[in-house]
Formats: sequence, structure tokens, C-alpha cells
Amino acid sequence: MADHIAKGAEFEKRAEKKINGWNLFGSKYEDAAELYEKSANSFKLAKSWDRAGSVFIKLSNIHLKLDSKHEAANAYVGAAHCYKKTSTKGAISCLDQAVNIFMEIGRHNMAAKYCKEIGEAYELDENIEKATLYFERAAELLELSEATTSANQCKLKVAQFSAQFGEYQKAIRIYEEIARQSLNINLLKYGVRGHLLNAGLCQLCRGDIIAITNSLEQYQDLDPTFSRTREYQFLADLATAIDEEDVVKFTGVVREFDSMTKLDAWKATLLLRVKDALKAKELEDDDLT
Repeated sequence: MADHIAKGAEFEKRAEKKINGWNLFGSKYEDAAELYEKSANSFKLAKSWDRAGSVFIKLSNIHLKLDSKHEAANAYVGAAHCYKKTSTKGAISCLDQAVNIFMEIGRHNMAAKYCKEIGEAYELDENIEKATLYFERAAELLELSEATTSANQCKLKVAQFSAQFGEYQKAIRIYEEIARQSLNINLLKYGVRGHLLNAGLCQLCRGDIIAITNSLEQYQDLDPTFSRTREYQFLADLATAIDEEDVVKFTGVVREFDSMTKLDAWKATLLLRVKDALKAKELEDDDLT
């Protein structure tokens, strides 16, 4: 371990000496880049992540001087993956730099890849607002690269987060759009019922029973097979319970569906919101009587 650190420090020192000195043959920056790369890799072997990250940033700056922007972006990615071991903030900062450079040279697919990685880092850090922004940006870039399936994966994250924040209409729009796109793709059409279920749950959270009923009719028009699924029946039964303001019935419908198809945490959260709203309405009605 100590040997790798010593080598890393020596390579870094030699790189800086190259930059500050004269070079009669070749490019001092090319030589420095080679030495910085050796230094960063030595620090990585020593698991000295912060030092490796800082050297990768120096390497990126050298590549920029050489007008090697693709290599500069990759060096920032290298720095980010080192900082990820010690500092989410440091990792995100370096990935952001990489994204900007990839955007500048028109590598939208690479920029999207690292926007998504930033989104995932913010999600792990429970900064859902920032995570949403980066997943949205990744989706836009992937659409520019005509990578529709990957773009939709990012959009589904945006829909999930939007619903968490109560932006139900935005989530509904995304789920319905992806369901529409998936209908004629053999590998994706079996996921349509799940997207429509998610959209329907968001409609339930909005609390507009007319909108819920209209949506169920629209979903049948969109996919005639949907009305024969457990997902459709689940939404229809929940809508009936809401219309009747029957908390017990609502709870029974949820319990029955969950016994057959385990509800994930996201769906359970939305359903709890609907149930709480239904309880509040029930109490309000009791007070009026």
C-alpha cells in the first residue's frame, strides 16, 4: 500500500516538473498526461481515493490544454469514481464537468449516461429534487440519441419522483405516454398494464372521481385487453370505494390485491395518501351530520 502511494507521489511530482520545465522534443503536456495517469492509477491501487481523484482532475486539465476533450471528460469520470468512495458531492461535481464536456463535443449518449449516474447519486443521497432534474436531462439527451427505451427508463424515474412530490398530473402524463409507446413493441407491451396502473393510482391521488372514471375508459380504448386484467379491476374497485366514501371497502380492496400481487413501497405510499384523504372526508361528513 505504502509503495503504491510513494509511486503515485513520485509520478505526480515528475508530471509537475515536466509542466514547469522545458521540453525540446515532443510535448511536455503529453509527457505530463502520461505521468499523471500513472500517478492516479497508483493512488487507486493504494485505495487513496481522494489523492487519485485530485490527480485525475489535473490529468483532465492537461488533456484540455492538448485540446483532447474526450480524454478530459473521461479523466473527470475517473476522478468521480474515486471520489464516489469518499464524497458524493465531489463525485457529482466531477461528473457534471464530464457531462458539460461531452455536451460540448456532441457526445449526447455519453452526457446522458453520466447525467443518469448523477441522478442515481442524488437519489442515494435522498435529494429527490436534484435527482429528478438529472433524470429529466438524461431522458432528453437519450431522446436526441434516439435511445427511446433508455430514455423511457429515466422518464419512469421522473414519474416516480413527481408522484412522491404530489405532481400527479406530470406523472400521469409520463406513464400514459410510455404505455402508448409500448403497445406495439413485443418486448414492452406486457409492461403496459403496470404503467396504466401507476397512472391510475396517481389519478386516485388527485381525488377527482370523474377524472378517474374517464381515465379508466381511456385506458380501455388505448388497450382493449386492459379491462380484463387484475390491475384494471383493482383501479375500478378502488374508484367505487372512493365514490362511496367507504374506507373499509377501500382497505379490503387493497388487502386483497396485495395478497396476490405484492405492492411496492411507492404504490403503498400513494394508496395510504388516498386512504387518509378518504378518512378525512368521512370525518368531515360525520361532523356535518
